[in-house]
Amino acid sequence: MPDFHKLEATLPVAPLQLVAMDSAAELAKAVDSHLVEFRHTMHEMPQNDPAFNGYKEDSYLAWPELDRFASGEAKARFRFSTRGKDCFILTDIMNYNCPYNMNGFTNYKSPDDHYQDLKRVIAIASRSAKRINVIMPFLYVGRQHRRTQRESLDAALMFKELSDMGVKNFITFDAHDPRISNSAPLTGFDNFMATYQFMKVLLNNINDLTVDKDHLIVISPDEGALDRAVYFANVLGADTGMFYKRRDYAHVVNGSNPIVAHEFLGSNIQGKDVIIVDDMISSGASMIDTSRQLKAMGAGRVFIACTFGLFTDGLDKFDDAYEKRDFDYIISTNLTYQHPDNVKRPYYLVADMSSFIATIIDFFNHDSSTSNILTPTSKIHEIVRRYNEGDHSIAELGQ
Repeated sequence: MPDFHKLEATLPVAPLQLVAMDSAAELAKAVDSHLVEFRHTMHEMPQNDPAFNGYKEDSYLAWPELDRFASGEAKARFRFSTRGKDCFILTDIMNYNCPYNMNGFTNYKSPDDHYQDLKRVIAIASRSAKRINVIMPFLYVGRQHRRTQRESLDAALMFKELSDMGVKNFITFDAHDPRISNSAPLTGFDNFMATYQFMKVLLNNINDLTVDKDHLIVISPDEGALDRAVYFANVLGADTGMFYKRRDYAHVVNGSNPIVAHEFLGSNIQGKDVIIVDDMISSGASMIDTSRQLKAMGAGRVFIACTFGLFTDGLDKFDDAYEKRDFDYIISTNLTYQHPDNVKRPYYLVADMSSFIATIIDFFNHDSSTSNILTPTSKIHEIVRRYNEGDHSIAELGQ
């Protein structure tokens, strides 16, 4: 649990306001509930001090209205005031379940639509808010983070655009490449990981893991996720390995070069439990192929941990792979929209990030250091130690 007493030595920047886009409605409600709990039960702040006006509220949520004309054009409007507020705008640009009518047809918002709605809300709030902070768990166009030949550099352009609009802090999770922040170096860019929440969920649901170098290995499914796997393995005291993707660079399918094969680099995994860590599952084909190869190489159980479970082709192929015992569990977060049917799967475990986001907001509102929540190495060591000693009440440790 973060040391909330550190906040008592600092003043809040301004009264807190959580502006929830329609794409992040459920997550925002959960975050708001934690903020209310923190400030009513964990913080002891001065009473009747003007600097803490509006500090303890029954809710910090504000809902912008996002209207669509029949032509598909849109506008945003507020029926609340942001004057003097420290605004945190929470959006989920990957939510594919936000419908609207256009020319008599029902359409669903794309990431581009969500991003335009975000800019509309920022344009309103920037007129009177004390400060604007954007929480965008999945980095919009984050996979288009570098330019090769004649291509758009979308991720860097997005961050520069939001900075120019007045955003002071940008908060994201498991960014594909955090170096896009170089496009606006004077704007805050914080990239958080879900490593602690992954381990907490895994240890809460699996009672017979042996967390050491001889029984557990952490695998990166490609070279891009290697740093993530190495960190994960080091804090667990486990072994590590990686796959690399052989691609067909002569062809482009669905915007990328198709994968020809996955090749493994690492030590013997015979009989070991395996955790595959990655930032996202898109269609899932490569993840299933990776887990299938690990099983064929003699791995014990295979746990797939990804920050963003997009499942763009649905879960049918995962259902089939689970029936064939190609993997054992998937752990994903609620940072992006999850179809209700997905979470009902027996192999699907959800890492709830709402308390973590509320903690981040709380510390940012006080302009307090987030170092103890940015690198939770000591917390991971603690839950692993307790687990290995037979204490499985990991949930009590909090976020």
